[in-house]
Amino acid sequence: MKYFNTLVAVLAFLFTAFSVKAEEKQVLAAHLASPDIYQVLLENDEVIVLKMILQPDQSDKWHKHNAETVYFEQGGNAQIKTQDGKTVTLEIPDGFVMWHEQWQHQVTNTGTTPIIAIIVERKAS
Repeated sequence: MKYFNTLVAVLAFLFTAFSVKAEEKQVLAAHLASPDIYQVLLENDEVIVLKMILQPDQSDKWHKHNAETVYFEQGGNAQIKTQDGKTVTLEIPDGFVMWHEQWQHQVTNTGTTPIIAIIVERKAS
């Protein structure tokens, strides 16, 4: 019985540890992680189109994007934390367009005006 109780305790610990690890690995898409910041404009089998409005001093939650093209209708100052632990500070001009492969990140508006962007993201295949 002593070994049984020990085995149950070890299995419960391992289950808890692996459950936490699995949750840590689950990264949501931007519109699911921060629905107050990302609005779905269009979604079909090929793409999802989002509108991002990030207010001054506002941060979105950690999220992922598939390959994406981003048009900054209104740029601004931002800080982006990436999955490799780096923090990048950017001054984004109005009208700037960028493309990026699949990635995970978190964005903070460090400026004094909203940052507004349209994101066209390819659906995962």
